[in-house]
Amino acid sequence: MAFALGMDAFSVGLGIGMQEIRLKRIFIIGLVVGFFHILMPFIGLMVGSFISGKVEGIAVLAAGLLLCGIGFQMIMQTFIDHGGQLLAPVGFGLFVFAFTVSLDSFSVGLSLGLSGIATAFAIIIFGIFATILTWTALLIGRRTHYLLGTYSEILGGSILFGFGLHILI
Repeated sequence: MAFALGMDAFSVGLGIGMQEIRLKRIFIIGLVVGFFHILMPFIGLMVGSFISGKVEGIAVLAAGLLLCGIGFQMIMQTFIDHGGQLLAPVGFGLFVFAFTVSLDSFSVGLSLGLSGIATAFAIIIFGIFATILTWTALLIGRRTHYLLGTYSEILGGSILFGFGLHILI
């Protein structure tokens, strides 16, 4: 289950990693995504199953729209000279990114609370897997950026946009 939850972060991380991104930023992004993959299931446990049916549809819609927006923005940025500005998620955008890829773990947290699984252990494993998969994806994307140049940002934006559409559909 931890691997499946972390694959969202992996998929989106590939797209983000195709930008020109520093190793320090990769490290920070992975840690924040891992933290959110611990936080969101914990919040899901606390909120309970009553609210999950009402909020889940809205959360999925928001996640899909955000990913489509980020992907579209990445594609458009390739046609604009950004003067070497880092476009990877920073500041508040990093938290929005981490929140978006960890939304599915919220509903998993709801179901874990009902099943009686050793939740603390499971939630920590979710965070570890998400962190490692995010780092792996960002490093693969970073390598791809150096091989493909500017086209890698278009490819990365297309991956994010496509993933957003997948969530919406």
